[in-house]
Formats: sequence, structure tokens, C-alpha cells
Amino acid sequence: MEESVKKNPDEEQKLSARFIPDKTEQEAGSYSPLVLAFIGDSAYELLVRTMLVNPGNARPNDLNRHKMSLVKADAQSDMMDVIEPHLTGGEKRIYHRGRNAKSYTTAKNATIADYRRATGFEALIGYLYLTGQSDRMMELVSLGIDYVEEKQKAVRGLPSSARNTRK
Repeated sequence: MEESVKKNPDEEQKLSARFIPDKTEQEAGSYSPLVLAFIGDSAYELLVRTMLVNPGNARPNDLNRHKMSLVKADAQSDMMDVIEPHLTGGEKRIYHRGRNAKSYTTAKNATIADYRRATGFEALIGYLYLTGQSDRMMELVSLGIDYVEEKQKAVRGLPSSARNTRK
């Protein structure tokens, strides 16, 4: 039988400091909005992947297709339609900072407006992640995903000639 690696409290504290987000709202708020979006992109994708595998085993291709429909910029932009009215004042400031950030990249398959709103969404998720507000992060993401999935179901019910129209 393998022995577990025994860590002294100092080593555990170093690991926590390195990998567990524990920023105050002021500390996280001082980060560049693009840095918040950088970590928010990954935190959001991990939430989506977890949500998709929680029901049970599935084909990876199906999981990836569903994931892609939720993490693309236009889906994140759509989420903000339903999330934004629920944001606190501080959350709105973080979202607006991310949305208005000067990014030197653009999405390949999204409008500039959708890309900017998605960057704001990711900055908000990054802020909530870094400040340890996981319940709030999951609440907003759940609200957004429910909205986008309902919208996607409605679009799938349209004739193929009508599916390419936005909003």
C-alpha cells in the first residue's frame, strides 16, 4: 500500500498560497480587466465542463460540442442580457471595466460588440473566482446558461434559412 505524502503545515500553507484564490475585493479589483478575463475564461470553462460531466458518462465529442456552444463569445454576450440586471454595483463596475478594456485580439467568429461583452463577462467571472465568491459565480453562470440554452433550443426549432439571424 502506498504511503501518503506527509506535508508539514508550512508546505501546506505554501501550496494554498500558490493555488487557492484568496484575494480581497480590493486586491482583485486592482487587477487589469484583461487579467481578470484571463482567469475568468478558465474558471468559466471549468464550470461548464463540470456541469456537462456531472450527469454521467457521455461521448467526448458530444460534450465538446455542447461546451463550445456555451463558451463562445456570442453565448457569453447573450448571457449578459439576463445576468446584468442582477449584478451589484461593484460587479457592474468590474463587468464594465472588462467590456471597455482595450484588447489587442479579436474573436474569429464573433462581432466586436459580442467579443467585448464576453470579455466583460469573463472579467466578472475572474473577479468572483479570485475573491472566493464561488456561490455567486455559480448563481450567475447558472442563470446565464439556462437563458442561452433556452435560446439555442428555440433557434434549433426554426427552419434552417432563419437560423443565422442574431437576436
